[in-house]
Amino acid sequence: MDKNIIEGKWDEFKGEVRKLWGKITGDEIESTKGDVESLSGLLQQKYGYKKDEVTQKLGELRDRYTEPAKDALRKDH
Repeated sequence: MDKNIIEGKWDEFKGEVRKLWGKITGDEIESTKGDVESLSGLLQQKYGYKKDEVTQKLGELRDRYTEPAKDALRKDH
């Protein structure tokens, strides 16, 4: 994840991940440090998803948080 953009939304993002995938603990999400590959692997392990399934779902979720942040940054400059 783009840490500069998602940093301010990290808690919200983690909450969304927990809502969607309740088997994942907050500590497990935190241990990924926002790395999509790590989070993807964790979801594959816990839920048995295929890599492309997880990548797509995480990408959609990430975009919900990064696009508004990018727009706000553009307006500030």
